[in-house]
Amino acid sequence: MLSQNIKDTLNQHFAKLNAKIQLVCSASDHPKQGELEQLLQSTAACHNHVEFIQGSDSTSLPSFRIQKNLKDTGISFTGIPSGHEFSSLVLAILNCDHIGQLPDDTIIARIKNLQGPINLKTFISLSCTNCPLIVQTLNLFTSFHPSMNHTMIDGSLAPEERERLQVSSVPSVYHGDQLIHAGRATVLELLEKLEQHFGHAPCDELVDRQNRSYDLVVVGGGPAGISAAIYSSRKGLSTALITETLGGQLNETVGIENFISIIYTEGKQLAAQLSAHIKEYPVDILEHRRVESLTYDDNQNMKELQLTTGEIVTAPSVIIASGARWRELGVTGEKKYLGKGVAYCPHCDGPYFKGQDVIVVGGGNSGIEAALDLSNIVKSVTVFEFQKELKADKVLVDVLQSRANAQIITSAAIQSIEGDGSKVTHITYVHPDDLNKASDEQKVMTFPTAAVFIQIGLIPNSHFLKDVVALSPMGEINIDAKNRTSVKGIYATGDVSTIPYKQIIISMGEGAKAALAAYEDRLTS
Repeated sequence: MLSQNIKDTLNQHFAKLNAKIQLVCSASDHPKQGELEQLLQSTAACHNHVEFIQGSDSTSLPSFRIQKNLKDTGISFTGIPSGHEFSSLVLAILNCDHIGQLPDDTIIARIKNLQGPINLKTFISLSCTNCPLIVQTLNLFTSFHPSMNHTMIDGSLAPEERERLQVSSVPSVYHGDQLIHAGRATVLELLEKLEQHFGHAPCDELVDRQNRSYDLVVVGGGPAGISAAIYSSRKGLSTALITETLGGQLNETVGIENFISIIYTEGKQLAAQLSAHIKEYPVDILEHRRVESLTYDDNQNMKELQLTTGEIVTAPSVIIASGARWRELGVTGEKKYLGKGVAYCPHCDGPYFKGQDVIVVGGGNSGIEAALDLSNIVKSVTVFEFQKELKADKVLVDVLQSRANAQIITSAAIQSIEGDGSKVTHITYVHPDDLNKASDEQKVMTFPTAAVFIQIGLIPNSHFLKDVVALSPMGEINIDAKNRTSVKGIYATGDVSTIPYKQIIISMGEGAKAALAAYEDRLTS
């Protein structure tokens, strides 16, 4: 089942283990039981630190749990972690012995301080590219928390449970029968959700990086931020990078075909390469962090960044490269039906609506590309666009219009997403001209649909700078030709700024330019 190349790689990874790890497989008469046992046996055979054990318990679905020195770790799998999820199995084995890319002590302290007991299960699809991150993150949390359990469940093998809980989106994380989280998320977002739901003990005394000072601080770990930090460090400046996750939006990007000199790559691969590159330099990386506020003292020429962890970071120069996040419609029903028909990722959630009628909101490239992907799966897909004309490239529109099961509706303003309480059933919309009319004068139309895929672009992550630097009407940070903002010593770059054309290659160049400008200003100040 495993190629020799994979076996050799696993042997190298498992050689780092200090503990003995047991893969304990439950007995089952499920047709896929043999496939699971073969995968686990092949994995365990890669190194003597990992052992396959046939458990004494019996389950209806192929399942196994991970033990460390014959003690349960709280990590288990229902289904066969192949495809994208094979990495989740490998990382679970390493992480339960606290090996791998682990968060720093401040984040680990927050994980340990979550109020338990916590029992989570995550429904996934083996074709989902976002699911592994959620599974791996919750497995990592479980490896550090003494009273936390987490189970990955392949939704395709548990249709009755999926139907009972009305699971129509992956990844979906449940505590009992309560949905805790649906869709993609960073490590920080998941940690904050668990803290909000379960509570946490105070850990102010565990903050280990209070009042750190640098020559320059970069906020944001996407292409622009990493580029800026590398260029800053190469100039000999003591540099810190604060980010929720290294790679930023790249981690949610699938195919990349316009990165000059590389014919094709994928977002996660490029993010990993950027992460490896920045770690070649003495940049202090504060990952899984969010900036709460930025203040400055004109007299001392210092900027102070307050993080949500309680940490304080200061520097005379700050480069904001905090990127952007998915824009929400902001209509009634959007949050209520998230994970129950409202989705933002057609790659992950499209298969759940096979043979059904769905809609895509947004006529830009992202919306049309989503509609094209969905047209191969669903019964029909309809694109709704607010403007009179689509904004997407003509070549994409032409392909979509050639699909017999696709249609486009323009001049449509979505008013609400409606459902029966457990799933989406239809939307309501009006002509944009009716938005300024009284409600009783509007012509409200309905359109039946099983799912609403929202693809209406991004919104800049500049909220913590609202009263600090000048922003555009769209919330982007206004910059000059050298990425300077309205405040001396504060620079901006990438998708959060007013640079035109939000492209990876442009963000990288602009990040370098911002760092060079900061260095130049430092020399002349």
